Order: sequence, then C-alpha cells, then structure tokens
Amino acid sequence: MAKAIHSMIRVLDEKRSIDFYRVAFGLEIAERLEFETFSLVYLSNEESEFELELTVNKDRTEPYALGDGYGHLAVSVDDLSAEHQRLTDAGLNPGKIVDFNRDGALLARFFFVVDPDGYKVEVLQRHGRYK
Repeated sequence: MAKAIHSMIRVLDEKRSIDFYRVAFGLEIAERLEFETFSLVYLSNEESEFELELTVNKDRTEPYALGDGYGHLAVSVDDLSAEHQRLTDAGLNPGKIVDFNRDGALLARFFFVVDPDGYKVEVLQRHGRYK
C-alpha cells in the first residue's frame, strides 16, 4: 500500500514562501537540500508526517504559470473560525467561510487562502472525512 509523503510546488521567492507557510500553517523547515541550479526545502509540522516540498529554481525570475490543471492543497483544523480570524489578523486575506451541504447535511466547512505564488490552499474544519 502506498503512503502519501509530500507534495511539491515551485516557488519564486523562497523566503516569502517559507514565511507564508510558517505563519499560515505552522510549517517549519524539516530539511533543505542544495543543488547547483535549484534548492529543495521540505516543510512540515507536528500535526502530520506529510511534507510540502518547495522547489526553488535559482535562475528563475518570472512567476510560474499555474495553468488550468492545478486545484489546491488542503489542510484541516480544529476551529475554522479561529483560524480564519488568525489568518485575517496576519494579513493573509483568506476567502469567506463556506458551509457546503449535500442532501441537507453539512459535508464540509472551509475557506481558501492563496500563497505568494498563487497556489490555493483549502482550510477545512475537521469533520466527517476531513480529519
């Protein structure tokens, strides 16, 4: 059986991205690997073994085009309203909280926040399948 261990995104400004993910989700640098033309920065926290891998191409000066295929990363939190307020207070401009119902029952409660490179991150209330 396979185990999901990380997801990789390409970022333009390493410091800006690390600061965003630290403030937004408490992710810290777990490991950093330097290569001649790029760096790999693995971010994680104590909530999960899953890591976010930031790839920083050293000669890149233009923002990445995300295209129409990228969807989003997702994280879950215990108190969605408190997290929304915390991210608002931190100046990260989260979207509005959405209650998503199916057949009259709450399926998910969430909002999105966008990182400095335009990647969407869905923040879900821990509930049902979103633990």
